[in-house]
Amino acid sequence: LDKMRRKLGFETSVPSLHMCFTGAPGTGKTTVAVRMGQILAKMGYSRRGHVVLATRDDLVGQYVGHTAPKTKEMIKKALGGVLLVDEAYYLYNASNDRDYGQESIEILLNVMETQQEDLVVALAGYKDRMDSFFSFIPGMMSRIGNHVDFPNYSADELVQIAAVMADQLEYEIEDSAYPVFKSYIERRMDLPFFSNARTVRNAMDRARMNSAIRTFERFAIQGENGGVCSVNDLKAITAHDFQVLLDDILNADVDKRIFA
Repeated sequence: LDKMRRKLGFETSVPSLHMCFTGAPGTGKTTVAVRMGQILAKMGYSRRGHVVLATRDDLVGQYVGHTAPKTKEMIKKALGGVLLVDEAYYLYNASNDRDYGQESIEILLNVMETQQEDLVVALAGYKDRMDSFFSFIPGMMSRIGNHVDFPNYSADELVQIAAVMADQLEYEIEDSAYPVFKSYIERRMDLPFFSNARTVRNAMDRARMNSAIRTFERFAIQGENGGVCSVNDLKAITAHDFQVLLDDILNADVDKRIFA
C-alpha cells in the first residue's frame, strides 16, 4: 500500500517497525525474528533482511569507554536488517546507577529514532521482566510499536514439532512411539528448566542416540539377520527409544536431578 500511495504522489513514511517479543525459552522468538527479517527485505523495508543476535555481553563493556564502541559495532553489523537483543532487561541494572548498560540503552534509543529506516530493533525476553524493563526505560517502550507474545506450546503441539524434526532429519517415529513421547513431554513440562521446542530438540537427540544404541546392539553385537540392518532400521525411532526418557523421569529424584 505504501508503494501504491507513493506512485500516486501521496505522503508516505516508513512505519515504526521496532518490535518486542515476549515468551518463555523455546517458543520461537528467534525463529520468528529471522523470518521477519526476510519478510521485511521482500517488502522493501529492509536492505538485507539479516538478523544479528546480541546479548548484554555483546553490547555492554566492562570499563569506562568500552560500552559505546561495542554497542556501535553491533549496530553496524545489523544495519540494513534486524538487531535482536535477547533478554534485553539485563541491559539495565536498577541497583547500580553506574552500570554501563545505561550507556548502551541510550545509544540504542538514539539509533531507533534516527536510523529507523535502516535498522529494526527487536527486544526479546520474559514478559514480566520486559514489562519491568519498560517501566524503568519509558523511552524504549514509546519507540516500540509492535508487541508479540509467544505462549507456551501445548503437549500436542510439541508432539507435532517432534514429528517435523524427525522428518527433517530423515527419521520415522513409529505410531506406537507417539503416546510414549507425549507422556514424557507432559511430565517434563512440570519439571524445572522446561524450554518448549528446545526441550523437544534435546529429547529427539536422546531418542536418536537410543535408536543408534538399540540398532547397534541388535545387529552388531547380537548378530541379528547376519549383522545386516535395513534402511527402515536406520530410520526408525520406536516407543522404546522414548520410554528410556520417560523412565528417566519416573525413576529420578526430581528435587536433585537437573533435566536437559
